[in-house]
Amino acid sequence: MFRILLQEFIGDLRAQKTRAFLTMFAITWGTIAVVILLSFGEGLKYTISTGLLNAGERLYMVYGGTTSRVFEGLPTGRRIRLTEEDLDLLRRSIPEIEMGSPSYGRWGTSLKWGENNTTTYMEGVYPEFAEMRRVFPRAGGRFLNQDDLDRRRRVLFLGNDIADRLFGDTDPVGQTVTLDALPFTVIGVMQAKFQDSSNNGPDADRAVVPASTLKTVYGYRFVSHLLVRPRDASQSTYVKRRMFEVLGRRHTFDPDDERALPMWDFLEDQKMVDGIGLGIQIFLGLVGAFTLLVAGVGVANIMYVVVRERTREIGIKMAVGARRRHIMAQFVFEAMLIALTGGAVGLAVSGVIVAAVNAIPAEDQAMQYIANPILSWPIALICGSILVMIGLVAGILPARRAAAVDPIESLRYE
Repeated sequence: MFRILLQEFIGDLRAQKTRAFLTMFAITWGTIAVVILLSFGEGLKYTISTGLLNAGERLYMVYGGTTSRVFEGLPTGRRIRLTEEDLDLLRRSIPEIEMGSPSYGRWGTSLKWGENNTTTYMEGVYPEFAEMRRVFPRAGGRFLNQDDLDRRRRVLFLGNDIADRLFGDTDPVGQTVTLDALPFTVIGVMQAKFQDSSNNGPDADRAVVPASTLKTVYGYRFVSHLLVRPRDASQSTYVKRRMFEVLGRRHTFDPDDERALPMWDFLEDQKMVDGIGLGIQIFLGLVGAFTLLVAGVGVANIMYVVVRERTREIGIKMAVGARRRHIMAQFVFEAMLIALTGGAVGLAVSGVIVAAVNAIPAEDQAMQYIANPILSWPIALICGSILVMIGLVAGILPARRAAAVDPIESLRYE
């Protein structure tokens, strides 16, 4: 049966080459539109999500704020100042916290190496900061460790941009840098990463030192903020609530007073970004699907023309014993084959286009958003499903008309 249907389809293609080519071209063009738009949407979603995650995953940045509620006889407007002891208390009181780090920040820090100098934001942190904020060293260097913290070592970890400005082509690791007139040894440089979300500037443009060293050198007591990461994303809401309760007792403020303890919730940001990315994908997919739908209408019209042209042939087949389901199968098969053949060509062309775009160097951050299409298996499956539906719809309606032909009347058809 399949062989016969295929032979008839090939014969029809040979008889009507131009019509068959234009019909398949329409399907190919529609497929390219769907796949390319979905691929760019997937790439944009991935880039936005990666840019956010490279600043940290499922983190809370906890800041000291100002009370906005009267609590236990204390007035509003009280300043809440956080310390490392608050982080220790949180970790003891909330087992669901996986890790944490204080952050002591200092703007306008002067860095000098030889004749080169610059200013930057300096941050004093714990070794856990590297994993929490995805700050990983280049080969040959390292991040801060516990010995650096315990011994208050004057060691320095540099963002890749500031290292390039200060050292150029020279390897920074092991070099001595004058930091606010004090000598510090560079122990590592950050691997370059795409970052779309930041706190006090991108990680590529900052200097990181042990928290204990910064406190000793500058006499800081209060942190800029605390970094806290729950063990699991499902525990984040509970951890957030418990932090308000624990620190509310310690600093005597209402646990429901969100202004007393402002938090940057990375998980909520991730949900928002995922929603935006999904919305973009749906919109682009609908635009492409509409283009493919128009091509499907063209296939249906062509199949109606084919039915009309082959009315006499249909009548002869039915007169010699062909059943209606055989007639329907013939035209549905032809419509499906046109749709799937055009779709396969469109998918192959789309793959070439995506590969070519990805080969273009993304020199700046803006290009990383648009020059990063991703052709994934789900996109191919979605496109294939649309093509199957178009083939069925474009084939069934003309096929029903063909199957309804009266054999006697069709033999008189000219």
